[in-house]
Amino acid sequence: MDWKKYIAAWQESYKKDLCENIMPFWLKNGLDRVNGGIYTCLDRDGSLMDSTKSVWFQGRFAFVCSFAYNTIEKNPEWLAAAKSTIDFIEAHCFDSDGRMYFEVMADGTPLRKRRYVFSESFAAIAMAEYSKASGDKSYAEKALALFKDIRKFVATPGYMPAKYLDSLQAKGHSLVMILINTASRIRNVISDPVLDKQIDESIESLKDFMKPEFKALLEMVGPNGEFIDTCNGRVINPGHCIETAWFLLEEAKHRGWEKELTAQALQILDWSWEWGWDKQYGGIINFRDCRNLPPQDYSQDMKFWWPQTEAIIATLYAYEATGDEKYLIWHKQISEWTYAHFPDNECGEWYGYLHRDGTVAQPAKGNIFKGPFHIPRMMIKAYELCDILTK
Repeated sequence: MDWKKYIAAWQESYKKDLCENIMPFWLKNGLDRVNGGIYTCLDRDGSLMDSTKSVWFQGRFAFVCSFAYNTIEKNPEWLAAAKSTIDFIEAHCFDSDGRMYFEVMADGTPLRKRRYVFSESFAAIAMAEYSKASGDKSYAEKALALFKDIRKFVATPGYMPAKYLDSLQAKGHSLVMILINTASRIRNVISDPVLDKQIDESIESLKDFMKPEFKALLEMVGPNGEFIDTCNGRVINPGHCIETAWFLLEEAKHRGWEKELTAQALQILDWSWEWGWDKQYGGIINFRDCRNLPPQDYSQDMKFWWPQTEAIIATLYAYEATGDEKYLIWHKQISEWTYAHFPDNECGEWYGYLHRDGTVAQPAKGNIFKGPFHIPRMMIKAYELCDILTK
């Protein structure tokens, strides 16, 4: 196969799909032109099902708009949408203690918070990327200040509820991995030693979740990396692990393809592909148990949209790191399966939730957890990687 031609074709496809399908769908149907911000609870045709706003997605959408503006084309509509959403975040999404809400009403009236700092993380990367897009340095400074608040929230004993239970101390993979990406996105626009410090700490902490005896990266371990032999302690989330792999590859590239870090990333990717790729039906499966016992989660054998997008990015990064055609073969596998099952060619955008065999489980285009982030981020990042690889 002519891999260069293959990569170039995908590069053009990513840009076309982003500019003609994904972004127009959300700008038309999701953008709140009255209150600011973005709605994500949209039915298959884009009609609004629920005006509750996911605060995660305010930051995620503002980031995507700015990232697309910086990487694909200087579309003023994207920049304006990013600004509108960041304005909504600043006006309505922070509580008096500095923490952010998880959900608010259409006009910004608070609904609830959760124990996570993901709302804060996505708001921070949105501000950082918007700073680059707009040229306004104050947003980079806001992003850095918010990142330092995140570290304070996480480090202050008793400030956040326990990961699982007070009687069973544990730490989660999600927080460790997201702070790598958050710090690296902010570092692109402003320098501070705390950003590199966080990345170093997260990379070291990830080793606690890597269990060679299972050839797996687990979602939850004890405070010092202890294996917790319960249903929750044995969970492998292949999509999360693959996302972590490309975060690490991105950092390894920043460090001149540092050998040890590149090896760590590739190990996680290889293990996670083996656990995640469904050899019967194709696609990346939701959850596995590291002892091959039945997973507890009801959606364990479903195919969600986001693990597929993470695998598309990770395989391109792995090929850039190694030149090993194995990763382009994997990219071809995941891309062909994903594009055969997720895009809605009639109403636009992608389905989010498929049964194991690839049939649609429910047709809505968004909710509190699915919206304009993983799919457009994949298209932008994959376009960027393909551009590098073709040159």
